[in-house]
Amino acid sequence: MAAGFTDWSVSWPALGSYAIVAAAHLRGLARLAAGRTEAGSGWNERRREALLFQVGLLLALLVLVSPVGYWADRYLWIRALQFMAIGVAAPGLMILGAPWQPLRLALGPVARDGRADNARQQARADVPGVRRQVNAAELLRHPVAAITLANVVWLAWQLPALADAARASAAVALGFHATCLAAGLVFWLQLVGSRPLSPAAPPLRRLALVVASVGVTTIWGMVLVFGSGVLYPGYANQWHRVMTVLDDQQLSGAVLWMGMLPPLIIVAVALLMRWLSDEESADLSAGLDRLLTPRKNAWSARPGSR
Repeated sequence: MAAGFTDWSVSWPALGSYAIVAAAHLRGLARLAAGRTEAGSGWNERRREALLFQVGLLLALLVLVSPVGYWADRYLWIRALQFMAIGVAAPGLMILGAPWQPLRLALGPVARDGRADNARQQARADVPGVRRQVNAAELLRHPVAAITLANVVWLAWQLPALADAARASAAVALGFHATCLAAGLVFWLQLVGSRPLSPAAPPLRRLALVVASVGVTTIWGMVLVFGSGVLYPGYANQWHRVMTVLDDQQLSGAVLWMGMLPPLIIVAVALLMRWLSDEESADLSAGLDRLLTPRKNAWSARPGSR
């Protein structure tokens, strides 16, 4: 068992990207702390978010520059674990970490609060001939297309041709990891809030998107688990002595199938509770409106024959 932890992979692009993003995030947090106007509880929440983002970023790095990265090129089930970490778990933590304001502040001047910065942006938008800046929220206004794109990217990299290409080429592997991480960010942005960004779809529609994503991963997992033919002949190597490539393939299908269920079920339950809460609030509001609205008298107030 210990021998499996002696082989490490090294990805200099991953190390460099991690260092740049982590340093920029910490710099933005420092600038935010220098000019913060939040109360103590608000700042404590900000620090918890920062910790989640840094943990997610570190998780994405560790599955690339660790024994996981080394053995992912040799075993399909470890490659599935790597995909789950970099495509689903790490992006989810990063989205919950809400890093957008610290990262933006890392690239701009320090402001005591957001009013001056908003005023400058509004003034710039009002100047004739100056194009209005498009924010990230406007790029994510199509939930169905975004979720579909994320699932297509995830599923495409599970195809045997692309899986073999990523195993054989470092450049293709880098594209695999980068696009899976980006797809995960897009996916979770449509389902959970990440201040100041909010999902465009209402809770019930987001729940439907979660159910559809569960269906996609379930079907692909079942294909791998119950398939009787080897789909990844490129993984037939000297390391498959105890387990065959088919066994490895079936185990990878189980990892993809079962690994996607817990986070998506948690999100689905949360969205369902949010929808029920909104429905109860709407019913209560409608009931109060009916009680507070004066009723019109069915009888005419003017005298005369009826």
